[in-house]
Amino acid sequence: QVQLVESGGGLVQPGGSLRLSCVASGSIFSTDKIGWYRQAPGKQRELVATITRAGNTNVQDSLKGRFTISRDNAKNTVYLQMNSLKFEDTAVYYCNAGTWADPGPYWGQGTQVTVSS
Repeated sequence: QVQLVESGGGLVQPGGSLRLSCVASGSIFSTDKIGWYRQAPGKQRELVATITRAGNTNVQDSLKGRFTISRDNAKNTVYLQMNSLKFEDTAVYYCNAGTWADPGPYWGQGTQVTVSS
């Protein structure tokens, strides 16, 4: 089993920045790929970005240039740096982990990001 704990969400004004963190524990060998998904009210959950243990990244095309994913394997932590936030980035952001599939089988509890003036 893998446990994922997210942090870093909150309320931010448009144009602002936030950094989300996801700490993985448990069966770390099952977390080759860790990523972020988000779900806005009334919408389906969507992939934001993923990163493998080797550092290979995949960011949703529409978010490239604003969102960056990184990973500290020594700390079993993945970060999502979000810049130039927009109203439409408002959502619950979920950490997800697995070996290769998108999404993997393990989910965090989610952290709320609200972009509002």
